[in-house]
Amino acid sequence: MPTMDGLIIVDKPAGLTSHDVVLRLRKILRVRRIGHAGTLDPLATGVLLVTVGQATRLFPYLSGADKTYKGEIRLGLATETYDSEGQPLGPACQALPEEQELLEAAASFVGEISQLPPPFSAKKINGRPAFRLARRGLRPELNPVRVVIHRFLILDYSPPLVRFLVECSSGTYIRSLAHDLGLKLGCGAHLSVLRRVASGYYTEDEALELEKIEKLAEEQSWDRFLLPLDSLLPEYPAVWLDEQGARAFAHGTGLSLRRVTRADLVRSRHQNFPVFRVFSGDNRLLGLARYESGELVFRPELVLSTRPSG
Repeated sequence: MPTMDGLIIVDKPAGLTSHDVVLRLRKILRVRRIGHAGTLDPLATGVLLVTVGQATRLFPYLSGADKTYKGEIRLGLATETYDSEGQPLGPACQALPEEQELLEAAASFVGEISQLPPPFSAKKINGRPAFRLARRGLRPELNPVRVVIHRFLILDYSPPLVRFLVECSSGTYIRSLAHDLGLKLGCGAHLSVLRRVASGYYTEDEALELEKIEKLAEEQSWDRFLLPLDSLLPEYPAVWLDEQGARAFAHGTGLSLRRVTRADLVRSRHQNFPVFRVFSGDNRLLGLARYESGELVFRPELVLSTRPSG
């Protein structure tokens, strides 16, 4: 078995928590250092990024990427969990909006908005998940957060069901978006179906079901489901260092531009911070560095182990 460092793009099934997926993969791969980047509710399916080995250190960068979702909202009924698994907050509303009113309401959420997390969520309050307080009948005091909705498209409206696509910043609660849409329309609403179709650079086309991953692991076909460290975060710009620069970077030393032998300045449309992937001359990912334009140096932000990857 090779050294287990990399990323697995899982197609999470409904009914499992993100933690359930991690536990199952830990058993399949027989590794302890494993985690996920970007929680999906049990109701939701789709792209769940699972980090293995040193890739777990890239968690903030993987989980912080934009997300894209498709799903279904049911108008006319709000629930305590903001989804179909919760108890109704009141009687169903029969007065549903016309399509134009729905389109205008959805458009009003596009841009930077303030969003309150659902009371039944994993959001921590004094170190305790909000859902644990909510299950005891308490009302968690949650603070609003700022999120960005890049697109909120209505794909189909067959009252009371709304099929939609949302492209948003990390940390956005689609359940809250559904609930808030119902409030704006005055008829109540909850999320009934949700699928994450993309997490940053990674899409559902690359995602594998757990059963497929287990089969490939049994066949020792690691390269068919485990993306190596060197291939991760391709949307980030990159620099390659000479031998002396690579050694200095491994010790956390800032680097001048003269240690850079090559650069790839590709940038994603939502990435506006000067963080670069740093590679050695033989294309090993050494870590991440922040470019300080005033000093013309790369400051190490994350240094990975230099152990061989095979």
